[in-house]
Amino acid sequence: MGLDIYAGTLTRYYSHNWKTVVQQWAEANGYSFQKITPNGESVEEEEMNPAEIQTAVESWRDQVLAAICQPRQTPYTPWPEDNERPYYTDKPDWDAFGAMLLVAACHVYGEPVPPTVEKDWDFFAHPTVARLAEDPERTWSLFRGATWWLPLSDAIMFQGSMPNNNPATFSTTGGLRKELEWLNQLAWQADEDTVLRWSETEGYPTDGIIPASGEISKADIKEHTQYDTQSLAKFAFSMFWQAMRFAEQNQTPILLDF
Repeated sequence: MGLDIYAGTLTRYYSHNWKTVVQQWAEANGYSFQKITPNGESVEEEEMNPAEIQTAVESWRDQVLAAICQPRQTPYTPWPEDNERPYYTDKPDWDAFGAMLLVAACHVYGEPVPPTVEKDWDFFAHPTVARLAEDPERTWSLFRGATWWLPLSDAIMFQGSMPNNNPATFSTTGGLRKELEWLNQLAWQADEDTVLRWSETEGYPTDGIIPASGEISKADIKEHTQYDTQSLAKFAFSMFWQAMRFAEQNQTPILLDF
């Protein structure tokens, strides 16, 4: 099961009016695309009425904002919802997400960053990552299972239900910004232009190249089982930074799609 990051309206997300980078690449290159479950079954996406979805999402949004607003606090301004606003998406996948958390945890506790991580590794089982995830003095949404970040400047985190009633851990774009800024300061001290380039210059190695003839055998493909930790961490960090900036500029939530 892969991991995509999405920043955009919830109406557009639940209307399935967006395409992952893999879907975009497939369409641009003349390939068909079908979502598959871990059991190998095709995922059939239900056709839904965008107007009804928007109404339901706006009701959910207003209830959430009212619930998290403290007494005598100025009410939060609802973010705009529709099915046309632009969105941002990219695909860090789990290994890169885990590498980003590992780099953060190692720097927080002054431990050396392992040079490589294994493909499909269980990053939350790593002792340093687990230590930061359980540290009562350091509450990072990225380490506490947050999968949604609402477009609010206050840094808060809470448990709740998504519009489809599934439970989730929520945080805010303001909180995510603070975490990403802290991680960058701890690990890289990179300027924003450099960070933005990482999604293109860092990441997963290419397993194989299809020759112009189109003929390829399994022997032609080199499968990587280990990845450079820092490169994957920078790759994921760039995507989270871009999603955070997009969400701030467009007043949209961020969520992890998997």
